[in-house]
Amino acid sequence: MTSLDGKRFAEMVIKGANNLSANAKTVDALNVFPVPDGDTGTNMNLTMTSGAKEVQKNVQEHIGAVALSLSKGLLMGARGNSGVILSQIFRGFAKAIETKSSISSIEFASAYESGVETAYKAVMKPVEGTILTVAKDSAKKGVQESKKQSDIVSLMELIVKEANASLNRTPDLLPVLKEVGVVDSGGQGLVYILEGFLAELKGTALSDSAYQMPKMDELVNAEHHKNVQGFMKTEDIKFGYCTEFMVKFEKEKLKGNSFNEESFRNDLSQYGDSLLVISDDELAKVHIHSEEPGKVLTYGQQYGSLINMKIENMRQQHTNIVGETHNQLEEQPSSKKEQEYGIVTVTMGQGVAELFKSIGADVVIEGGQTMNPSTENIVNAIEKTNAKKVIVLPNNKNIIMAAEQAAEVSSKDVIVIPSKTVPQGMSAMLAFNPQSSFEVNNEAMNEALGKVKSGQVTYAVRETTIDGIAISKGDYMGIQEGKIVCTNLDLITVSQELLQKMLDEDTEILTILYGEGVTSEQVKTLQGFISEQYEDVEIEIHDGKQPLYSFIFAVE
Repeated sequence: MTSLDGKRFAEMVIKGANNLSANAKTVDALNVFPVPDGDTGTNMNLTMTSGAKEVQKNVQEHIGAVALSLSKGLLMGARGNSGVILSQIFRGFAKAIETKSSISSIEFASAYESGVETAYKAVMKPVEGTILTVAKDSAKKGVQESKKQSDIVSLMELIVKEANASLNRTPDLLPVLKEVGVVDSGGQGLVYILEGFLAELKGTALSDSAYQMPKMDELVNAEHHKNVQGFMKTEDIKFGYCTEFMVKFEKEKLKGNSFNEESFRNDLSQYGDSLLVISDDELAKVHIHSEEPGKVLTYGQQYGSLINMKIENMRQQHTNIVGETHNQLEEQPSSKKEQEYGIVTVTMGQGVAELFKSIGADVVIEGGQTMNPSTENIVNAIEKTNAKKVIVLPNNKNIIMAAEQAAEVSSKDVIVIPSKTVPQGMSAMLAFNPQSSFEVNNEAMNEALGKVKSGQVTYAVRETTIDGIAISKGDYMGIQEGKIVCTNLDLITVSQELLQKMLDEDTEILTILYGEGVTSEQVKTLQGFISEQYEDVEIEIHDGKQPLYSFIFAVE
């Protein structure tokens, strides 16, 4: 096989997505920290599934068009650092072959290498021994072998072989992997995708070949979705038709009417809300909620032909989801005047969410440790602020890249404050001044990140050893700034030991967020310990209701 077209590549993508989905739990289990939130497999699975769904809508001979569909699906579905990196790999891959109807082995290898280069550029400080390394090594091998190997199937075999070899070398590059005795989880996820590609090319079955790619709705909590929808009435929906389509640019139409993404987006904004526009040299993808979908399509048609059109009646969908029994719920405002600033934050736990809202957050995305929101989730939240300028607080290191990607895609003026923990997010929120400029707030909120110490207490889901600390399954662990510093079978003992490491003579305020399952007696015991040992420290206690983490500590 010396040539690869779009239809065959589409099948590769689908099988790659299936293989990753079938092994997502295995990838999750490879996460180094033994905390109950290992979600690399989940993030990559959701990301790849989003890409595969987009490909399924656009199966055709032209491989460039199929690759572009994959890229855009991955972009909007990207969750967590691993998902964003995966989306960047195939973004660069698609860009390299966008004009090709089919590609040779050399072109395939070169495009894969371009994708790796794109991914490296997207990461501020690339770390070797991760998915990036596995991608880089396998791409380099592919380029070398493509010069003497014209058969794409044979080339893919060599790429997969090198990917596995590189994966097995990751513990030599990241000491923490060797200490725990695992390979890199993101790299393993990529290997599963590549193995799926190869299986499709060879026509062989995978170990779980009967597995069917899940629908996105099955990968999220459907009951939670229903509950969220219940907070508004059907008649409150201002723009009732969810309209999605792509414009395939035509040279004749562009001669006297050149396409400009910003102008295109601004013009479409008059027809509705929740507007999302992504474009490249050949296509523009549009998502909008509108009362006049016909006018939207007519406007888009002036730049080219319309493809992949979908119009859904959201009022009917809403009624089907919530039923009429939800009509007694408190009415929410359907629209509000555009404000100057909007703040989006991500967190887990109703209590923590309410706390963020009380100090100024406009939109709180439910997510964090166990479910990182996608780029599209964050873009939608940015739009919901109804603000000219939006500040996003990820509050988790694994959400920062998706937030930054959302900022690039959004039509609004957006900055991302790279908060890695809930305490950092709260500190940044308190530094926000609505009377200051965007630039001054950016500087002040970033500076605030370094003024708070973050601590968390959770439990171990497996036995391991990290940084010389032996951890048994079920142990409670004290985590300071992302590093496990103490363990014990007793929750209060670990919490006290962690606080002793965090508090000092300069400490003025300690904020405690206690989570699900923590009793009032445990909170009182911990409060008594602090009052006795650190009498000058002011204590603030909130019921965060967060899952997984018994305590979150913020020390200032």
